[in-house]
Amino acid sequence: MNEDLRIALVGAAGMSFGPVTVYDAIMSEKARGATLVLVDINKKRLDICYKAAERLNEDAGSPIKIEKTTDIAKALDGAKFVLTSVENERFKYWKQDYTIPKKYGSSQIMGENGGPGGLFHSLRSVKLILSICADIEKYAPDAFVINLTNPMSRVCLAINRYTKLRNVGLCHELHGGIERVANALFTPVQDIDGEASGINHFTFFYKLMNKKTGEDLYPRVHEHISVFPLFWGPVVAQLYRDHGMLATSTDSHVAEYIPAPNKLKKLEYPFYFFFSQEWAMRNSVTMACGDRNSRIPENLIRKSGELTLPIIESMTTGERVYMGAVNVPNKGYVPNFPEDAMVEVAAFCDGDGIHPIAVPPVKESLAELMRLQIELQSLIVDAAAKGDKELAFEALLKDPQCPPDKDKARKMFDEMCVKQAKYLPF
Repeated sequence: MNEDLRIALVGAAGMSFGPVTVYDAIMSEKARGATLVLVDINKKRLDICYKAAERLNEDAGSPIKIEKTTDIAKALDGAKFVLTSVENERFKYWKQDYTIPKKYGSSQIMGENGGPGGLFHSLRSVKLILSICADIEKYAPDAFVINLTNPMSRVCLAINRYTKLRNVGLCHELHGGIERVANALFTPVQDIDGEASGINHFTFFYKLMNKKTGEDLYPRVHEHISVFPLFWGPVVAQLYRDHGMLATSTDSHVAEYIPAPNKLKKLEYPFYFFFSQEWAMRNSVTMACGDRNSRIPENLIRKSGELTLPIIESMTTGERVYMGAVNVPNKGYVPNFPEDAMVEVAAFCDGDGIHPIAVPPVKESLAELMRLQIELQSLIVDAAAKGDKELAFEALLKDPQCPPDKDKARKMFDEMCVKQAKYLPF
């Protein structure tokens, strides 16, 4: 039993990680007896998520205790782990992040983690996460923070640069990339050993191997991309042709970090709309579950595959486990990247925390693209933490998806600043 294990989930009413984290905690044998505190400033949505969580917990025999609160100080009291998955009015501002830069000629594809939209998303997220971290440092300074908030690299850099909290950032793109390889090669996903490195949402496989046979799978991937490029997406396929490396993510993410080729400039990825619809669907299911108007058969529910609970289990029990992808400050793990830049690499976890694994140098043609993004990480995080508007504008001008001239970039920047003033750091 783990009656002294207290986990605070900040942003529990969000539909991206809230419900799956709750279910993973309920199904964790090693977390039995723990207390999971659901924290959110939106009381109405928090109540919905709490009802659903209680229902799932009761159906499983109540292996954990579940609490809810809008008071973060109360939630953090005694917390050993704090999970952060937070946004302010996500889809309203994502739509602005996407549409306004496009109006001024930006070539951005998605507007979430890179490009002008990613800049403003970062400014809002860093301001929010640093305010939460200030509370954690005050009420639970020894807690371990697991960040799930995007833009991952920039948010994690802010935590590491401007707080003293122990932390790690998690993303599931590596697993999604391995699944795509498995589907393309008609190979069971559990038989594929995929290892990748880079920066979040822009990592590339340096190893693809069949665990059972020891076969290098890259030749088969090369053949598949040559014959079926649309299976991978035009951006991923082009990156492979240019650099000979397969991205772990799909077009919607990797295209945020590169100058858009002319033939891709007309591609539209209004993910703010698709994700808002998915969010609404998840919310409806959660409401129905909490109101006991429906019952989800247990045999249809699976653990999410996220690494959040495995890290908590490992650090609590001391059991050493492998993590395929974690976001941490570079301490020589990627030899051709600057020190302390946020990198995504594999790691081991045990009772002492996260132990990242050193990887081969990133292929130089890709590393050059990533080092520009690392420079932007630093500028944007400092701009957000210091409330420096001109530093943020400098970062915009350096972005490969900036509007085509400085005058248009300034007009776009000023319009965004006015419309998003409520949540910006300046």
